[in-house]
Amino acid sequence: MKKGRYVFSQLCDFLPHRVFDRIVARYEGNKYVKHFTCWNQLLIMMFGQLSARDSLRDLITCVNVHKPKFLHLGFGSNVTRSNLAKANERREPKLFEDFANHMIVLARDKRAANDFFVDGNVYAFDSSTISLCLSVFWWANTGVKMKF
Repeated sequence: MKKGRYVFSQLCDFLPHRVFDRIVARYEGNKYVKHFTCWNQLLIMMFGQLSARDSLRDLITCVNVHKPKFLHLGFGSNVTRSNLAKANERREPKLFEDFANHMIVLARDKRAANDFFVDGNVYAFDSSTISLCLSVFWWANTGVKMKF
């Protein structure tokens, strides 16, 4: 039984919703919209980006698996491929560009702080695993087999 909040909704808490609402009002992005708002569109597209979806069809197929969780994830009550396609086609892209620029400014301000400064060389080691398709990345197959 799930007791906490979804990771995606926790990530979305960092987005300044009021700033986004002001930008949407400036471009009248939600004018004549009843259900699928600009905020819903933003969250769906973010989910697609974070889950590495290749197309709208792929995104909607992936999202529909989570249909009972739509409201908790912030997607709205219903998402269809045609609604998302129409929203992507008709809504002003400058709206999302302005919000992205605002987020970049916030990120730069956070980075500019010198709260954590270390003298000398700093080394970072990444231990994440990257899976490769050998038909595309032929060079990854070294031919060395390990015995344990």
